[in-house]
Amino acid sequence: MRNYEIMFIVKPTLSEEEIKKTAASFQKILENNNAKVINVDAWGQKTLAYEIKKGNETYKSGYYYVIELESKDDKAIKEFDRLALISSDLIRHLIIRKEK
Repeated sequence: MRNYEIMFIVKPTLSEEEIKKTAASFQKILENNNAKVINVDAWGQKTLAYEIKKGNETYKSGYYYVIELESKDDKAIKEFDRLALISSDLIRHLIIRKEK
């Protein structure tokens, strides 16, 4: 099993319910692709180190989430990455493979 950590930032212009729904949907993507989610940590709204421009909007803060997971292969990671790049609700994401 491979261990991964995914950090993603949800844009702050969404309502609290939409933010939770977005985070849950990305967690579901991982679970549907045979990844075992170990821990989900919601850090809340944080100020970004620098402004991020995505589309026509510029963001100075965002809602941070960290998901720890394990998976037999990288299918779940690739699907998460693909959908995160397409999503207009995520500002940034980072996927790290952790060593045991």
